[in-house]
Amino acid sequence: MRVCFAASSGGHLAELMMLCPLMEQYDSFLVTEKTAYRAAAEGMRCYYLLQVNRREVSFFPRLLVNALRSLKICLAERPDVVVCTGVLATVPLCLLCKLFGKKLVFIESYAKVERPTLTGKLLYPFADRFYIQWRELLEFYPKAVCVGGVF
Repeated sequence: MRVCFAASSGGHLAELMMLCPLMEQYDSFLVTEKTAYRAAAEGMRCYYLLQVNRREVSFFPRLLVNALRSLKICLAERPDVVVCTGVLATVPLCLLCKLFGKKLVFIESYAKVERPTLTGKLLYPFADRFYIQWRELLEFYPKAVCVGGVF
């Protein structure tokens, strides 16, 4: 089974990297945002997306570039499952994989205790499994599975 692990840079990526033991069990690769530092786990294939900020004028062009990059990644890697911790840069990848009939697993951010993320709200209807780390979020995601913190 080929598994794509996708997250933006920073805290979302740190959460995702807590799943390294799971990554080692499968043919895995990482998709994250391009930043000044290298993000890949040692020996893991890594692809980069542009950082996306919905408050910037370049939001839609960057999202379009990420959609094209995500399509290229999907066609090259053909993942069976995408495990994602967000944010907006990863949305095109998640939606394309669902379009291709693949499984989507979303893990809502540990930092969101009382209110959902925009990415979580966007991907909740598409996720085959949706995990939250705080019970308070069951109000927004009634079908989610509360697993506690990944840290």
